[in-house]
Amino acid sequence: MKYPAVLPFAEILPQLSQFDAIIDVRSPSEFAEDHLPGAINLPVLDDEQRIKVGTLYKQTSAFEAKKLGAALIAKNIAHHIETHFLGHPQWWRPLVYCWRGGNRSGAMAHILARIGWPAVQLDGGYKEYRRHVNAELATLPAAFEFINVLCGPTGSGKSRLLQVLDSHGAQVIDLEQLAAHRGSVLGGLPEAEQPSQKAFESGLWQQLRHFDAAKPVFIESESKKVGRLRVPDALMDKMRAAECTAVQLSTSHRVQLLMQDYEHFVGDPEKLNVQLALLTQLHGREKIAHWQQLALAGRMSELVEELLVQHYDPGYLQSIKRNFRRYQQSSTLVLPDISDAAFKQAALSLCTIVNN
Repeated sequence: MKYPAVLPFAEILPQLSQFDAIIDVRSPSEFAEDHLPGAINLPVLDDEQRIKVGTLYKQTSAFEAKKLGAALIAKNIAHHIETHFLGHPQWWRPLVYCWRGGNRSGAMAHILARIGWPAVQLDGGYKEYRRHVNAELATLPAAFEFINVLCGPTGSGKSRLLQVLDSHGAQVIDLEQLAAHRGSVLGGLPEAEQPSQKAFESGLWQQLRHFDAAKPVFIESESKKVGRLRVPDALMDKMRAAECTAVQLSTSHRVQLLMQDYEHFVGDPEKLNVQLALLTQLHGREKIAHWQQLALAGRMSELVEELLVQHYDPGYLQSIKRNFRRYQQSSTLVLPDISDAAFKQAALSLCTIVNN
């Protein structure tokens, strides 16, 4: 094969994991929004340089812009060779891509190939990859004919159960983990910002493409949005038509679990109260003021129980019955407590039930 080889994504996909490096040469801001799974960012034009070249293209001429762009790209590629590539053997095989599969990735792939590495350039670039992801998420693989939705009110342990199922080799989609959000007004994670919509979908696609259609897929009941991110319509339709398992946990244990999961709010009542204020339209100023006083007084377990009984549970029961058609026929899985042993036993029982 002659290098650099310019290949379509359909041909690259089966061998995606076989490349020694997947190099995204777009600017850092483009890379941050989304990128191919496992890619590293080695920009041939940084954000400031890209704007400078683009402005010159519009205000002066394409020729002047290309001269400047070529000089900057050459300097940046030289830097990447010196700092990232010199230690690689001749058989090192990189995949290179940019936005459209044009000049930026073409320049990098050409130089790497001239050095002697079997470089491959993604024809159509990130845009072609994105078209593939969109098409896959719009149709979904056959694996989703065999899906089980874990239902249960807030704090019933669905997310922890998914984690245990995953650790035991089950096929799991944890939308809240992918979205870096727990799905409610209090669901933002203190240690992580939510990804972009495109990055969320890339993470979901990456999971789906490795699933075995002969095995069940476990997923938690979610609304159409997890934080600010939208769950793809095709997946939402599959979830709402799927078999359900109702996870049950006592209120006292639910309070205990939520106190653990939302420790960042337990230790910062003022931050919690900012979020509680967002519920004023639903519950009125008097009720919100009462909850905020509980938080400031350190009566967190009392507050959590009131939020469950008065806010989360009524809304959840209405939503689950309305949106998940097979909920009324769901099997029941009772968790006796929130110990590791209880979740392990529940996961094993669930796998046995579904596989039979």
